[in-house]
Amino acid sequence: MGKVKAFFEKKNVTISLKRYGIDALGAMAQGLFASLLIGTILDTIGVQLGVEILCQIASYAKAVTGVAMAIAIGYALQCPPLVLFSLAAVGQAANALGGAGGPLAVYVVATIAAEAGKIVSKETKVDIIVTPVVTIGVGVLLSIWCAPYIGQAASAVGGAIMWATELQPFLMGILVSVFVGIALTLPISSAAICAALGLTGLAGGAAVAGCCAQMVGFAVMSFRENRWGGLLAQGIGTSMLQMGNIVRNPRIWIPPTLASAITGPLATCLFRLEMNGAAVSSGMGTCGMVGPIGVYSGWVADVANGAKAAITSMDWIGLALIAIVLPAVLTWVFGMILRKIGWIKENDLKLDL
Repeated sequence: MGKVKAFFEKKNVTISLKRYGIDALGAMAQGLFASLLIGTILDTIGVQLGVEILCQIASYAKAVTGVAMAIAIGYALQCPPLVLFSLAAVGQAANALGGAGGPLAVYVVATIAAEAGKIVSKETKVDIIVTPVVTIGVGVLLSIWCAPYIGQAASAVGGAIMWATELQPFLMGILVSVFVGIALTLPISSAAICAALGLTGLAGGAAVAGCCAQMVGFAVMSFRENRWGGLLAQGIGTSMLQMGNIVRNPRIWIPPTLASAITGPLATCLFRLEMNGAAVSSGMGTCGMVGPIGVYSGWVADVANGAKAAITSMDWIGLALIAIVLPAVLTWVFGMILRKIGWIKENDLKLDL
């Protein structure tokens, strides 16, 4: 057993929650952002402005989603070059065969293939042949055998969440908004979770509400400590920047979480805010304004296919309130209350910017 452990250490194969649940999943989200999300943004802009070249660029970005995710995972797992490059084929296969659950399939398959490739890397004199063959072979075979089932399972879970949200929009609006918002601030990937589960529709709208509540909420609540730099870094960057402060004082997490518990059911029950764009956008919030853009691109698609007559002023009011106004106001109010009772003290929200 000791020899196996020593061999794994030599190969940099570390089986831990941090390595797989934080590092790999977080990198996968970056891969998603650099392909599917950027493609979605460019496509939306191209369609609205009538710039065909942007739509063409977007199509190429979206086409390499699986490849980008797999290589990002390999990078996070510190793969040697040959393993890293070989993961391109693995990601393409897993994403294609995983269907609606492609991102989850890529995550599982690429992680296993990457570690298999690392184990054999530089163990033979024909490494340039053995390492790619093992990495691609393991990854593609796993994709053929299990990616469709992973995709079906992810779709079933996502479908159940969306069905429950349609059935109980108030309760599920709260639960989805709070849980996905918390996931966004934690060092894991809410975008990858939403993409893997195919979270769209009303459930996707609740997820957008929760993510926006965390990002805009922390940005506004910490303005006195972090000023404009903090407002932008958290508001259109990520609320994950506050994780160190949350560990030191978990109470600072209460205001934006309470805000998400309010905006979630408002999104599902009052405004019927739906994410009919890419599922990955549901877990992005105001990061690069991807969440609101995803909702808007869904409106555009619905108008184009006749599912929606037009984009109304009520649509815009609802989106503005859920994504920006209410998270800012509610979190600021809750934050002021907690400051007055001493639960949040001066510089508890200070960032090193």
